[in-house]
Amino acid sequence: MSAENIESKIISIISDISGFEKEEITPETNLPDDLEVDSIKAIELTVALEKKYKISIRDSDIPEINTVGQILDLTKRLLSQGNQT
Repeated sequence: MSAENIESKIISIISDISGFEKEEITPETNLPDDLEVDSIKAIELTVALEKKYKISIRDSDIPEINTVGQILDLTKRLLSQGNQT
């Protein structure tokens, strides 16, 4: 799975959950400020990513994620580690 493919799929998931168009979402996009992602949507996003990529995101990591880029980095890191968290 290429990095661009992962990025595209994650942006698609974020778009579905936030209701914003994919074209409006970049790695610099701030989740709470730009996409109105609250704690409920953050959990929905986490669950969607965990199911899609069969990874486990720690609950303690969720409040630390503020941008799309941080989600991309975390997901790629978990995938590369084989999810050894």
